[in-house]
Amino acid sequence: MKIIRNRVIPFPGYKAINLFGVLFVRGNAKIDEKTITHESIHTKQMREMLYIFFYLWYVLEWIVRLFMEGNAYRNISFEREAYDNEKDAGYLERRSFFSWVEYLSK
Repeated sequence: MKIIRNRVIPFPGYKAINLFGVLFVRGNAKIDEKTITHESIHTKQMREMLYIFFYLWYVLEWIVRLFMEGNAYRNISFEREAYDNEKDAGYLERRSFFSWVEYLSK
């Protein structure tokens, strides 16, 4: 995954954002292996969904989850998969195609 450090993206208060498989890191923010794994999982999800469908689904699912119990962001299926597996550096090698779908009903 390509990492670009800059002073503009992401907005102040955030340390990193993954846009189309490129990780933008704010200034000298520390990025650890857990973060790299988390964002690599998102990159895999994006590729599976041909990028644009990933973003469309992400926003639509976030809107739906706003009206459900819990934190809408943390309950998005893409985020649940990434958070559940970010400590497992070998996860992407074992990951099945469209694994995030399993997190829709959780």
